[in-house]
Amino acid sequence: MIGEQQPSSPRGGLGAFLGVYVPTVLTILGVIMYLRFGWVTGQMGLTRTLVIVVLANLITLITTLSFSAIATNFKVGVGGAYYIISRSLGLEFGGAIGIPLFLSQVFSVTLYAFGLAESLQILWPSLPVQPAAFLIIVLVGALAFRGANLALRAQIPILVLIALSLLALTIGAFTRPAVSHLGESTGAGPVEAVGFWAVFAVFFPAVTGIMAGLGLSGDLKDPIRSIPRGALTATVTGLLVYLFVPICLSRGATQDALLHDPLVWTRIAVFGAPLILPGLWGAIFSSAVGSILGAPRTLQALSHDGLMPKFVGRTAKAGGEPVFGLILSTAVAAAAVLLGNLNAVAPVVTMFFLTVYGMVNLVAAVETLSGDPSWRPRIRVPWGVCLVGAIACFGVMFLIDARAALGALVIEVLLWIVFARRERSAGFGDIRRDVYEALIRWSLVRLARRPMTARNWRPHVLAFVDHAEKRLDLIRFATWLSQGRGVVTVCELVVGDLASQEVSSDEMEKRIQRLLEREELVAFGEVDVVRDVVSGIVDVSQANGMAGFDSNTIVLGLPRTTERLTDFLRAVRALEKVNKSVLIGRVQPGLIPRGDEERVVHVWWGGLQRNGDLMLLLAHLVTRNPEWRNASIEVHSLASSEMMKEHTERQLGRLIPAIRISADVHVRIQPKDRSVREIIHEVSAEADVVFLGLAVPDGEDAGAGERLETYAQRLLDLAEPLRTVFFVKNSSLFVGRLVQTTEELVAEDGSPSQS
Repeated sequence: MIGEQQPSSPRGGLGAFLGVYVPTVLTILGVIMYLRFGWVTGQMGLTRTLVIVVLANLITLITTLSFSAIATNFKVGVGGAYYIISRSLGLEFGGAIGIPLFLSQVFSVTLYAFGLAESLQILWPSLPVQPAAFLIIVLVGALAFRGANLALRAQIPILVLIALSLLALTIGAFTRPAVSHLGESTGAGPVEAVGFWAVFAVFFPAVTGIMAGLGLSGDLKDPIRSIPRGALTATVTGLLVYLFVPICLSRGATQDALLHDPLVWTRIAVFGAPLILPGLWGAIFSSAVGSILGAPRTLQALSHDGLMPKFVGRTAKAGGEPVFGLILSTAVAAAAVLLGNLNAVAPVVTMFFLTVYGMVNLVAAVETLSGDPSWRPRIRVPWGVCLVGAIACFGVMFLIDARAALGALVIEVLLWIVFARRERSAGFGDIRRDVYEALIRWSLVRLARRPMTARNWRPHVLAFVDHAEKRLDLIRFATWLSQGRGVVTVCELVVGDLASQEVSSDEMEKRIQRLLEREELVAFGEVDVVRDVVSGIVDVSQANGMAGFDSNTIVLGLPRTTERLTDFLRAVRALEKVNKSVLIGRVQPGLIPRGDEERVVHVWWGGLQRNGDLMLLLAHLVTRNPEWRNASIEVHSLASSEMMKEHTERQLGRLIPAIRISADVHVRIQPKDRSVREIIHEVSAEADVVFLGLAVPDGEDAGAGERLETYAQRLLDLAEPLRTVFFVKNSSLFVGRLVQTTEELVAEDGSPSQS
């Protein structure tokens, strides 16, 4: 029966030898060793061939060390390399690598089938390659259907055949005279000289089987112990064999024979073809078996993570084999035979394998660099070694085939974009948070060492709201003030005792964060339990932020009652002492400019030193948002006489162009029979946003409280008919200097300025 199960290890899991070493070493010792290694040695000579072997195996050895380190830090589940990448870099990266990895494993089966069919054709020239390759794939798939354990046990005799062929080659090379070319070319390859990297490209796929055992991680009894033991032993075995074989080939045959005869092994080895051909066929067949076992398990892991349909991950209840994945893998591999020639696909397949290796090395390097407390592998590899391995993998991709490498990377980037847009949440953490934290810490340390200047000042907003859902308009306006560059924090204050809270602040913060994400507002949610509102505002404002990102602009909603506004004004006086600027305001519901709708922002000017600089800067920042791209700024001021009117007009006429803010200036004389409030109501009645200065009365005498209440009532009366209004108090370190002229910026840089 077939059930929809999570990937799990079958009963009686495999050990390091049968589950990792055997499939890995048999995939490494494959068709290239038998059919192309002679040509490589003939082209390069012994010394340069050994250099190629060392370089190629250095890359694979580093990669093996990298995934062994990862495998000893956490249990690698079904999917092998996909599991490692997805659990370290996230599902988007895992999917972008996992699907190409699956296709590479499937097409590898087809490639091995073609290789086996073509080697058979050498002996039986009339054998049709395509039907033979199709039958080989069916046979390999049928063997895999019987279960991984049986399929892998069938590889033991193949390992013996390969060992016998190597022994026969060794005896023949050292006991018989060197064989020479017999005459006409038998198709071993071109006789003209080929460059070093071109030959390297031919040889490198021979060593790319290092993850064959990793792909069976879900079938292992103890992956943490088996993977490093089996993989490292197999990689070293492959290195030793590949160092020894060219020595035998160079001793056992002339250069001409090596270049022209693909079956030169059969002429060098003692007893010839009867010992070599079974090893050759067995090596190719075992490589196909290793790929057909790994591909459906990669598909199964993708399905379990929701990146592929669930039905492809279903397993047989007897034995736990991924039946649908195996059927699909076999079908795709068989269908690929119809292409007739996979030479165009083969380079891209190799590219996908190399990107997997590169990403695994990169994961190991980043894990080590991040200093994550959970990174405690039993095998420790210096991050620099892993990084060299990653760079080498990506470099070799372009050396082998630059266009194929670029094509593979483009496909993977497109897959990453598709999976990233799906925004599927995973139930596990990944290394990206550690990377972000490391980058933030690095930046904050350096930011703290740089002095803050008026030139660098920008609003980092802390918006206090009683209930985030009811204050969305105020929160949205706060994000406009930051222009998407500053840090915006939305804080709900809960008056009471922390120990007696029925609802945890964490749950409330998550509610706020979900709201912000739903409304696509870039801000952080925060909930604080305080004893009273005034002290809570002051205390939280002082504590909020860190190392250069301290909240410097506090936003409060304009209350409806004089009593609550009086409390806010007391908080403003306290915040002034710790250099926190404050905005108290009300936002008209639905204040979101749409399309080409024209809006106007009014700034009531009282001078740079009287909050004017901050109001101008905030008005400018609001209009820099895409929603306000058609908004204009108007600076309004009242003068007591014609002379003062002309003076203010001249002053603003020089200032506005100098500070590089686009604004129209309107100065009018205040009639003696009209109050400031009446004029503001008349002029700004239709303005979309109005900024007004805030001057909180000082004093601690007996009448201070009454003066504060009177001032609060005046503010409420002033704001009542206006649409969106903010009272602004600049208490920053740079009062009067937040909008600097070009000359002031030059002077701040240390250059001389003209006064």
